[in-house]
Amino acid sequence: MKVSIDADLCTGCELCTDSLPEIFEMKDDLAIVIQTDVPADKEAEVQEATDDCPAEAIIVE
Repeated sequence: MKVSIDADLCTGCELCTDSLPEIFEMKDDLAIVIQTDVPADKEAEVQEATDDCPAEAIIVE
């Protein structure tokens, strides 16, 4: 699984960075992905963060 964030949609709410700091971090008031290739043991958590994102800015492939 690969993950990315659409910077045009991100509102900087920090839900993803709070739940998965090993995958996401804040930069210039927006979330960024610091680990694009999601480890297998984190896939369910990333999918949950994607589902919970109020801006629908997290993209998984």
